[in-house]
Amino acid sequence: MIPRYSREKMTAIWSQENKYQKWLDVEVAACEAMVKLGKVPAEAVETIKAKAVINVARIDEIETVTKHDVIAFVTSLTEKIGEDGRFIHMG
Repeated sequence: MIPRYSREKMTAIWSQENKYQKWLDVEVAACEAMVKLGKVPAEAVETIKAKAVINVARIDEIETVTKHDVIAFVTSLTEKIGEDGRFIHMG
């Protein structure tokens, strides 16, 4: 966005931080649905919720290697979450 034409609230909506937070919200919702299907342990979702941290700088760093934003996002989360990170973006 061009800063001089952007309002603060609009800039926040279109920020990388917000984009990745929305992605995380979707991933958590998908994991919660998979708990109901018996594909993900409920404890894993609680771990994901507790440990998932969005780190835009780290995602950008990983993306320079992977050349893929989603892989960088998932990798960054898994670094923080640990073993239960395997359920992020599953299926």
